[in-house]
Amino acid sequence: MAATPSTMVPLGTPMPPFVLPDPAGAMHDSAMLPGEHGLLVMFICNHCPFVKHIADELARLGRDLPGRAVNVVAIHSNDFETYPADAPDRIAEEAHTRGYAFISLVDADQRIARAFQAACTPDFFLYDADGRLFYRGQLDLSRPGNDEPVTGSDLRQAVDAMVRGDEPPASQFPSIGCNIKWKQTAGA
Repeated sequence: MAATPSTMVPLGTPMPPFVLPDPAGAMHDSAMLPGEHGLLVMFICNHCPFVKHIADELARLGRDLPGRAVNVVAIHSNDFETYPADAPDRIAEEAHTRGYAFISLVDADQRIARAFQAACTPDFFLYDADGRLFYRGQLDLSRPGNDEPVTGSDLRQAVDAMVRGDEPPASQFPSIGCNIKWKQTAGA
């Protein structure tokens, strides 16, 4: 299984604004999504073994973080014409099956993934109350095939620091996952 690391966008980078539909077609504006302390933006998909490996922890984050005044949103940017498991109807089905309490959004033209410089699934971006990047990188040390437990420890420690008003964690490591499935463009 090929692994792609996240790009590690510089800390302090402003969150790119977006307006995206959920699988049912309702539009969601990024300006309305952050909680009192911030917003976790996750780039995920349905078929990636890295995302499947951490799916239960994603569901827990979706339940836990709003209680800490940090909202959670998932953006699905894969080319779902080539990867039908990632189509909007399948996103809604997966969210229901997994018990995802967060909003899932469809980035059909992939402009938002490019604006965030998202590279893989999963790819995590934690923004503070001012919309500045506080953490980007791995959920924890667990990967498919290793014996590390899925705890969400790296991301959860970053959330704790942000909620306390501390500085971002000094050590941040790239997330690893499947590359985003980009659409083929004419001449590519």
